[in-house]
Amino acid sequence: MKCPHCSHPEDHVIDSRPVENGNVIRRRRECLSCARRFTTYERLEIIPLTVLKSDNRREPFDRTKLREGISRACKKRSITSEQIERVVTEVETALQEDFVMEVQSRAIGELVMAKLKQLDLVAYIRFASVYKSFSDVDTFMNEVRGLKQEQKLRAKKVKYPDILSQFLNATALKN
Repeated sequence: MKCPHCSHPEDHVIDSRPVENGNVIRRRRECLSCARRFTTYERLEIIPLTVLKSDNRREPFDRTKLREGISRACKKRSITSEQIERVVTEVETALQEDFVMEVQSRAIGELVMAKLKQLDLVAYIRFASVYKSFSDVDTFMNEVRGLKQEQKLRAKKVKYPDILSQFLNATALKN
């Protein structure tokens, strides 16, 4: 590492420690020529993703744009900025793991909707209404009805294990 003070090419590392949840390493260095100290940061170089838009345009993946879209959907909801940041990180990580170089905007939208559906249904509907371009009230209502059906199915899935355990307990008591 070249010294920022005297441009000497050699130094030694005095201290190293992880920062930003271990994603970055901070190194304190000392120049072997002028003995002045400086700090460097090392981070993994991530291959940038290109987003293929529905009109076939290509643009670089923008984490800030993703965060802003999710934040708009979560506006005036009891969702913390930490929760929003977690969703953004989870989406970005999934994209980096599943795609190389290029990802369709549709895949990003579907992933965000799945995360928001788990986090907050109102935020999900808000995001879906923009993402799916709801053209009228009927389209909007169909999406809400679909969510209500999913909730009913989940509630039934919870009830059946309870009924099964009650049956098994009653059978065990009889024997």
